[in-house]
Amino acid sequence: MPPLLQWLCLAALSIVTTLPLELAGFPAALLMGPMAAGIVAALSGSTIRLPPAFFFLVQVVLALMIAATVSRDFIGTFVDNWPVMLFVVLSVIAVSTVSGWSIARTGILPGTTAIWGSSAGAAATMMIMAEAYGADARLVAFMQYLRVIFVASLATLVAHFGGHAAGIAAPQDWFAPAPVLPLVAMLAGGIAVALIARRLRLPASAFLAPFAVASALNLSGAITIELPPWLLAAAFTLLGWNIGLGFTRAILAHARRALFPTVLSIVVLISCSGLLAGLLIWLLDVDPLTAYLATSPGGLDSIAIIAASSTVDVAFVMALQTARLILVTLFGPALARFVADRA
Repeated sequence: MPPLLQWLCLAALSIVTTLPLELAGFPAALLMGPMAAGIVAALSGSTIRLPPAFFFLVQVVLALMIAATVSRDFIGTFVDNWPVMLFVVLSVIAVSTVSGWSIARTGILPGTTAIWGSSAGAAATMMIMAEAYGADARLVAFMQYLRVIFVASLATLVAHFGGHAAGIAAPQDWFAPAPVLPLVAMLAGGIAVALIARRLRLPASAFLAPFAVASALNLSGAITIELPPWLLAAAFTLLGWNIGLGFTRAILAHARRALFPTVLSIVVLISCSGLLAGLLIWLLDVDPLTAYLATSPGGLDSIAIIAASSTVDVAFVMALQTARLILVTLFGPALARFVADRA
């Protein structure tokens, strides 16, 4: 099937998978529906993949979206609760590292693949480091994105059935008139900041750098971030496709021996994150879904979408998730390399 026809089929299938979720009031339906469609397409033999440039743009848009929700509570939340938050972040990293080491010791996966694949976040960084370290990058990608699917799916179900979904909104005017020049300037600025950060080799440059700059400008009142619904819907859809299309038959066949230990490690990590969420509820008196999303082990972009689509404390969720991403990106490769040398 020609690539254009494959994209059209994927788009049609995405409508079929998204509409029921949207009508039922599931949060992040515009992410989960396309992700499911992408998985079906990939397992059906689709050869299309989301170009890296589009994924780069998606990260910039999501960074601006979350920056628009940042208030002074964002920084204050972390400053006021940093000992507990740091403990939670380090605990998630420790559990993921132990899981990777345990799988590596069994010899089921080649070399140090399990250690890089089990890292709690910074998937792109871990895949690059894994290749440089001689690990199987395809298996690392499989382990990383399988965890994203588990975490995002469970978070969506918890949000919906836990009564935290934002509810079925009034009919959305997807193409309502929006100021064109401010939107173009904002996107151009975000892209420029991300490109500069990438040039400087800063960690998670496409998300963290635009997020930090836009948040600071938003807090200072210098800019007001307003993104039209159609742009956010497109970003959610592309992110879902990017995740789903990675699960090809070839990768699943290649990873069949790794499936059980990978799923087991994901279940253990999610369970430990649930216990840490209970600790946050007990110590900081936050609501259960806020605590669960804050401790969920990745990925930050999908958790951000679910948080923004639910009735939770977005500032709390993003403060802890951002702290985890920064620590994993800065110290994760060195930690994984240290463990790999001893595995």
